Amino acid sequence: MKQVVYTRNAPEPVGPYSQAIVVGQLVFTAGQIAIDPATGALVEGDVKVQTRQVLKNLAAVLEAAGTDLSHVVKTTVFLKRMDDFPLMNEVYAEFFPENPPARSAVEVSRLPKDVLVEIECIAWRS
Repeated sequence: MKQVVYTRNAPEPVGPYSQAIVVGQLVFTAGQIAIDPATGALVEGDVKVQTRQVLKNLAAVLEAAGTDLSHVVKTTVFLKRMDDFPLMNEVYAEFFPENPPARSAVEVSRLPKDVLVEIECIAWRS
């Protein structure tokens, strides 16, 4: 049985999708971009600034699902430019300081709202 996750502490979905879905003990998040949930506005700045907001948004969705970043087992990072990988990685490491999850990172030709980074994850609930 699947459970839809919703929180006002993360950006509103901009289409027909859920912020996350829980199935059993697993949480599957939608990709998050650098939107400030308080204003609905895109956070301007370089990939480090955007990555920080993205990971805050993911943390809020995971909290609403009953878990947190320490329970993330897999992330997928979508970058507008692979040249931004080292800068994204600096911020990413702050949010996953120990036992980081498995990760894939890919360069894509375009992301929603022309952001620089989008991240989705799979986590577990204990």
